[in-house]
Amino acid sequence: MIVYLHGFNSSPQSHKAQVLQRYVRERGLEKEFACPALPPLPSEAIQMAESVIAGKENPCLVGSSLGGFYATYLAEKHGLKAVLINPAIDPHIGLRAYLGPQTNLHTGEPYELTEAHLEEWARLYCPRITPGRYLVIVETGDEVLDYRKAVERYAGAEQLVIPGGDHSLQSFAQHLARILEFSRARSV
Repeated sequence: MIVYLHGFNSSPQSHKAQVLQRYVRERGLEKEFACPALPPLPSEAIQMAESVIAGKENPCLVGSSLGGFYATYLAEKHGLKAVLINPAIDPHIGLRAYLGPQTNLHTGEPYELTEAHLEEWARLYCPRITPGRYLVIVETGDEVLDYRKAVERYAGAEQLVIPGGDHSLQSFAQHLARILEFSRARSV
């Protein structure tokens, strides 16, 4: 089972979610893919993701940006593997600049980003990680998050550092086979 966790103000309609779902479906594995629409409140997003992975045998998380932060928390809490795509490292710090009115880019749903969001993200931060759980894919041209922070945080994990690109991970389609291979490998 692959569970894709989208990023901040994104949704299951995001480009990467759609590309990965199509790739999995083309291989006859559509029943092994899920991409929940994560609510803006971190505790609710985690609760939703946990309801999706509950009872699944060896689910692998694929998290993009903020979804990578959530995937890290869930991987550590539940002993899972995760593929992290240009992951957010510390949204409780990085998203402070976005406090105030927000709108989901895909659904148009408005909400208010508050201090409560930042506090919840701070509580979800895992100070220590298990590097063997992760495949980290970053592009050096990420204009939103400094890829070097991810490389440092996930030192010891399998890492693909691609020159250029941007926060959307332009090379995403080139890594689909590796993501599927990683998701199907024995658990940590």
